[in-house]
Amino acid sequence: MHRLILMRHAKTERVAESGLDRDRALTDRGRADAVLMGTVLADKGLRPDLALVSPAVRTRQTWEALQDALGDVELRIEPRLYDASPDTIRRLVQDAEDQTGCLLVLAHNPGVHLAALDYLTESAASPSVLDRMAGGFATGAAAIFEVDVAGRCAYDGFLTPKAFGGGAGE
Repeated sequence: MHRLILMRHAKTERVAESGLDRDRALTDRGRADAVLMGTVLADKGLRPDLALVSPAVRTRQTWEALQDALGDVELRIEPRLYDASPDTIRRLVQDAEDQTGCLLVLAHNPGVHLAALDYLTESAASPSVLDRMAGGFATGAAAIFEVDVAGRCAYDGFLTPKAFGGGAGE
């Protein structure tokens, strides 16, 4: 693997009709932001070979909105990504290292945010990058990492819908 994209689902409704967290769907803004982020990733040449996606409705809907811009990507719905800890996310990334050149992990906070912070800390990212990431991981945001042959991640960018004209700000 040479590139890792850690992404949080787009903006969702506060409560699902069923009352279950797993059933929360994207809002109109969330759908628009997800489409935007798919275009942003594709325009930057960040097209994954493999996408690991949480089974929650909001992550699957985010993936569906991204997919058109990203083209042919192998999709795996990964049950362990729902409410995953950063350690679980990192194990799934490690398990996929030899299977792909570019991996997209689409999941939830706080796991995605904390995993990104772990990778930044391990790679001795600059204080300004750490401060920016410590400020939060917006809905629809993606942290990009270059991965060396030893599997070490180095920060390569943080993309948010808001930075590209979208509405997600939390």
